[in-house]
Amino acid sequence: MYQAKKPSQSTFVPIRHLQYHVRQWGAPTSGQAPLVLVHGWMDVAASWQFMVDALQMERWIIAPDWRGFGLTREPGSAPDSYWFADYLADLDLLLDHFAKGQQVDLVGHSMGGNVAMMYGGVRPDRIRRLVNLEGFGLPATKPAQAPGRYAKWIDEIKSLHAGEMALKAYDSPEGVARRLMKTNPRLPADKATWLARHWASQNGQGQWEILGNPAHKVVSAHLYQVDEALEIYRRISAPVLSVTASDDSLSQWWKGSFTLAQYHERLGAVTLLQNAVIADAGHMLHHDQPDALARLIESFLN
Repeated sequence: MYQAKKPSQSTFVPIRHLQYHVRQWGAPTSGQAPLVLVHGWMDVAASWQFMVDALQMERWIIAPDWRGFGLTREPGSAPDSYWFADYLADLDLLLDHFAKGQQVDLVGHSMGGNVAMMYGGVRPDRIRRLVNLEGFGLPATKPAQAPGRYAKWIDEIKSLHAGEMALKAYDSPEGVARRLMKTNPRLPADKATWLARHWASQNGQGQWEILGNPAHKVVSAHLYQVDEALEIYRRISAPVLSVTASDDSLSQWWKGSFTLAQYHERLGAVTLLQNAVIADAGHMLHHDQPDALARLIESFLN
């Protein structure tokens, strides 16, 4: 199994009626911005371990499990859908707790990259440098899609309550590791085995369940508004590094309805922008090429 070079410490922080689980590496350093890492959909903060181990600089690193993922659990009855704006508010309060009055370096992957970009425009004064790892946003929508979207949201909530959207359970952590490697063929077995025990936990029946609320699978009731996103991008004052993988994730997901060229066109709204590509990597580029990604991020942050 993979051996972590830089062990993390777990902290639980009261944020908006939740006990937010946060991993930390290192300790606060005077005069240095904290490095905040925010993970993607159906992922956990521990997912950053391989990249953190590859970093050469000594930094205080903060990485939360988003609400409904990892060890950040909702008290009592869990929600049956999630709202994107909640991630922005959660992040703001987390920064109040850990870095009050300080700017931070913010790195986000996938959904976390989308959160980072939006937060960077909503709270531009709080970000020193921003790194977006394949946080593409979503295809453009039209108002005519709204009735169908609301109907789909209702139907999926019904399916959730009927038990039709449950996440698969596994007999062992090795089964979870095989699932991770099936999704990402570049993930080595030693890292998959290590990550499996952070990505899932054992339930009362002895099975291993993914640490994610299945309600995250319910579609958003709100249509993605490109014009709104671009106005927020224009308000980002920090330098931004957009990193994509050599594998074109967008073509795999959207089959031409949202392309990498369109994503780069949207990034034209960002004032201070750099683009980079990680070779021999897919969407989980922090797993596929942690050393190359660490060097790239360190160069940008410095």
